[in-house]
Amino acid sequence: MRFTSDGPALIEGPVELVDADGNPLRVDRFLVAICLCKRSRTYPLCDTSHRRRRRDAES
Repeated sequence: MRFTSDGPALIEGPVELVDADGNPLRVDRFLVAICLCKRSRTYPLCDTSHRRRRRDAES
């Protein structure tokens, strides 16, 4: 696992995750981005929502 300075945690895939409700989530990608900011619409997977928030703060 690799943590980025201002974004998601990156995990080599494929992986099987378990969400907060206990539901399994199988991801077959070779690199999986896990959301750490909880802004993602596809949580626990990152959809880059953190980028939008950072740009708004810079304006």
